[in-house]
Amino acid sequence: MNAPATDLARRLDFAVALSSEVGELILRYFDDPDLVVERKRDETPVTVADRQAEQLIRDRVAESWPGDGVLGEEFDETTGTSGFRWILDPIDGTKSFIHQVPLFGTLIGLEHDGQMVAGVCRMPALDEVVFAGVGLGAWWQRGAGEPQEARVSTVDRLDEALFCTTTITGWRTTGRQETFERLCSASGLVRGWSDCYGHLLVATGRADVMVDPEMNTWDAAALLPILEEAGGHFVTLDGRAVVDGGNGLSVNAGICDAVLKVIAGEE
Repeated sequence: MNAPATDLARRLDFAVALSSEVGELILRYFDDPDLVVERKRDETPVTVADRQAEQLIRDRVAESWPGDGVLGEEFDETTGTSGFRWILDPIDGTKSFIHQVPLFGTLIGLEHDGQMVAGVCRMPALDEVVFAGVGLGAWWQRGAGEPQEARVSTVDRLDEALFCTTTITGWRTTGRQETFERLCSASGLVRGWSDCYGHLLVATGRADVMVDPEMNTWDAAALLPILEEAGGHFVTLDGRAVVDGGNGLSVNAGICDAVLKVIAGEE
C-alpha cells in the first residue's frame, strides 16, 4: 500500500529539520581532540557522537510519531504499528569524522510497508543536504539558500564518467578487486570521495557513478529514494533496487546498464 501523501510529506519535513538538529550535535564533537573512539564487535569505530545522534533521532521520532518503528546502526530495533519505519545511520563515515575530514553525513531513511519512500542525506560539516520523497521530488540545499531540484548528470558514456568509491580494501575483502580494476579502466575519472558523500554527488549531478562494495541496510536506505527521485538509480552490484543487498551503486540513468555490464564482466 502506498504511503498517504500528506503523511509522507509531513514526515519528510520532520526528517529534514531533525537532520539539522542532529548535525549541530555532531559538529560539537567534530574538532574535539579528546574524542574517545571505541571499537564495536565488528571492529568498526564508534564514538559518543554516533550514539548521542542516534538517540536524539529516536527520541524525536518517539515524540512525534510514536507508532513508527526505528532501525539504526547503534541500538536495537524498535518495532512499530503504523507501517512506517525509520532507518538511521547517525554518522555515515565515522572514519572520516574521527580524522576530522568533513566527508561524513547523517542518513535518515523512511520505509512504508517494506518500501523505501523518503530519504535525507545531510553533510553537517559541509552545510548541505539532499532530501527526497516518492512523488515529492529530490531537493538539494546548501547553507541558508533555497532548496533547488536535485538531478543526476546527463553523461551517457562511461569513458567520460566520474567514478567514486569508498574503500579500496573493501573491493579486495569482498573478492571484487578485478571488478574495481575494470571500472577504473572503463571510467573517465576515478576519485575516492567516500561514503554517503559520493552518493550525494551522484544525486546532484557532480559525479556519475558511486560504488560501495560493502553496505549495511542503514547505509543504503536513505539513498534509494533520493537517487530515484533525482532521475537516477540506486541498485546492488547485480542490479536489484533493494537496500539490504550488502552493497550499493548510485548511478545516472545514461550509464547504468554500462556500469552493470562492466561489474558483471560482460564488457
